[in-house]
Amino acid sequence: MLDLLITGGRIIDGTGSPFYYGSIGVERDRVRVLRGDVSSVQARRVIDASGCVVCPGFIDLHAHSGLMILADPNHEPKVRQGITTELVGVDGNSYAPFTSQEDFDSFVELNSGLDGSPKLPGRWSTVAEYLNMFDGKVSVNVAYIIGNSPLRICAVGWGDRKATGDELEYMKSLLREGMEEGAFGLSTGLDYPPGSYADTEELIELSREAGRLGGIYHTHVRNTLGDRFLDPIKEAIDIGRRGELPAHVTHLYQRVPVRGSADSLLELVEDARDEGLDVTFDSYPYVYGSTRLLIVVPQWAHDGGPGKLKEVLRSPEARERLKREMGPRSAGWDQMWLTYFKKPHNKKYEGRSVAAVAEAMGKDEVDAICDLLLDEDLQTSFVMAGSNGMTLHKFVAHPLSMVGTDALLIGDYPSPRTYGSYPFILSHYVREEKFLSLSDAIRKMTSFAAQRLGLRGRGVLRDGMYADIVVFNPETVSSPATRTHPKQYPVGIEYVIVNGAIVVEKGRHTGVMAGRALRRGRD
Repeated sequence: MLDLLITGGRIIDGTGSPFYYGSIGVERDRVRVLRGDVSSVQARRVIDASGCVVCPGFIDLHAHSGLMILADPNHEPKVRQGITTELVGVDGNSYAPFTSQEDFDSFVELNSGLDGSPKLPGRWSTVAEYLNMFDGKVSVNVAYIIGNSPLRICAVGWGDRKATGDELEYMKSLLREGMEEGAFGLSTGLDYPPGSYADTEELIELSREAGRLGGIYHTHVRNTLGDRFLDPIKEAIDIGRRGELPAHVTHLYQRVPVRGSADSLLELVEDARDEGLDVTFDSYPYVYGSTRLLIVVPQWAHDGGPGKLKEVLRSPEARERLKREMGPRSAGWDQMWLTYFKKPHNKKYEGRSVAAVAEAMGKDEVDAICDLLLDEDLQTSFVMAGSNGMTLHKFVAHPLSMVGTDALLIGDYPSPRTYGSYPFILSHYVREEKFLSLSDAIRKMTSFAAQRLGLRGRGVLRDGMYADIVVFNPETVSSPATRTHPKQYPVGIEYVIVNGAIVVEKGRHTGVMAGRALRRGRD
């Protein structure tokens, strides 16, 4: 007897093939594809999916959930989109391995404007211990990639200097051990200290180590490099080339203010593929990006770690230099909207622009930023219009792209991508604008992402595959999330099944914690 039988839907299997009619059976945590009459098939539960699409669960290639999901395991902003697997540890900012609890705590504080600083259910130091925190305790599957920031902190410290030979070997040994324990490769966030202090040669050596074990290089590129347009992508491709491993550029799009053409960026990736290099990328479907407010503070101010950074933010002399060098991340201070305040007296600034907050405080924008960061223990984040909406569809629809939400799970006003990325692609990019077909969109969200990571048994609806499944209505699926009202769940995502268990039923979370940690070479 089957545990679950899904009938009446259009099956899109995740390969990019057109839909077909059939039924999907679930036996424990595995899929059985059934054809023809299933009236005699016995099942403990039957879902009538008439009028709906049945497809593999969606895979998020860029998730900032590594801490927040442990504090809120229901994980509704993500699982109610149809996401059944997430890659955490992105942007070089991951949480294992750490050889010092003090360094771990300091790193959580430094990165709290991205990943939050929730109360955690336990402690860990190794990758293996970290992955054990997820099994059967969260709503979705978690794949992990090791950021170069913890490697650098453990081996080099918090300073801006070149690693010695011995330090580099120690980083490589930590990376190797973490991958043997289940990590899928190396990530970098080359706008985020201290990982950004690594030069290209250091990253090539680490990438080569990851490549030997079948891992990937997943990078938020060094956007301050060279021409600040093509050169950052060229560095990423060169690291993949010389490191002899797949290179994946995360959240690739044409930035605003516009620097060159979208086609020039895409041609770099296409030319690398023509050269024989395994280069891919992901994009999110909204113009609104978000990150920690600390990103506008120059890198020299971070040299030495969070304690040193706070000294800089407090120093009148340093602030004069900051006022000469700091500028808005987007078109202007009035286009950067702040969020994630824990102090009650700062809550009134939620969702307001840096310019408006500075005016309300009666301060220069740089003074206002410094004072808020100090008062909020560095955790504030912001939302901005970061990509060119006129060309974003070229990246989302490109054959080499996948989906990475880059969703921050903090603050009252996150980017709408946190609640709506996958439904928005299905409604806006597929149904309304027809930038890509439904089968192609689902392939990007499922099998292509599984292929990129090397996930075994996921991303396709075939006999024996893991039963990560989404049932959605293609005519009604959409996301109502907006910049000013971002915390709105999608509509049209009817069922989400993780490892054979129903986690979302008729658009509501069931309370089931069916997720598990996926370990490289084993899942």
